[in-house]
Amino acid sequence: MIPKKRKASHRRTVLRLSDLDHSKSAVLNTLTSPASRRTYEYAIEEFIAWYCSEPRLALNRIVVVRYRIHLEASGLAAATINQRLAAVRRLAHEAADCGLLSPDLAAGIQRVKGAKQLGHRSGNWLSLEQSSCLVNCASGDGLRQRRDCAMLAILVGCGLRRAELANLPVEKIQIRQGHWVIVDLVGKGGHIRTIPIPHWAKEKLDRWTTAAKISSGRVFRAIRKNGAVWGDCINVNVVWHVVNRYCRSIGLEHVAPHDLRQAVPRQRRQAGTDSVPARPCLGTDHGAVSGLQTESKPSGE
Repeated sequence: MIPKKRKASHRRTVLRLSDLDHSKSAVLNTLTSPASRRTYEYAIEEFIAWYCSEPRLALNRIVVVRYRIHLEASGLAAATINQRLAAVRRLAHEAADCGLLSPDLAAGIQRVKGAKQLGHRSGNWLSLEQSSCLVNCASGDGLRQRRDCAMLAILVGCGLRRAELANLPVEKIQIRQGHWVIVDLVGKGGHIRTIPIPHWAKEKLDRWTTAAKISSGRVFRAIRKNGAVWGDCINVNVVWHVVNRYCRSIGLEHVAPHDLRQAVPRQRRQAGTDSVPARPCLGTDHGAVSGLQTESKPSGE
């Protein structure tokens, strides 16, 4: 009896648009962070638009290398290019797991090198004088000024991310061992931490919550054009616009909320303490840099 020839297994090399959409959904379902989902979704959609713009024989290592060259020619930063390539590698991995792409091609895509990063980005870290001037600039008696001042004070004094600030509930602000802190704050990657609130930042926060009559729910709310509190939360983009507007008013360009977070350790070193951020000495001249004082570290801590 002549044995039947075993049919060679078919390994797919070309992905249709429906296959790419299915693989994209698989990637997004593995991500728990909303910010990561938005970033990966945008990066994958950008790649799909480029990949489908011209007929290509296969999704392989050479195609992804050409995509990297395309990104470099677009003038993107090395960190942005590497993030886009990480999304493409994840897309190929999920496509292979779903049986939509040959495992050999997916392995080749994983070996595509990213863009070279020359040195490290220092960021726009604010000094103590700049931080003091920034908080002073936002001071005012209106609801919007009080809210913006409190937001900047918490960003500078506690080093929160903008999503953490926008979603901060009143119930998280408590007294522990005689000091005001933000307790059990769930941050990036599910990490839980407790953050001390400097006395000067708590004063700014109290001015806002008292004027807005906020005793529960989210700390920061939207403000109508007529100056009234509206809704029960704010969008993360509001934090970005507040930081950008007041930084521009004191002559600081291209400053993001995360730059304030990165500046906190540096300010603590300049103030000579590792636990309590420096206290801006608030003055009446919002255009000048005020003098600075440092909160003394409580005994027994």
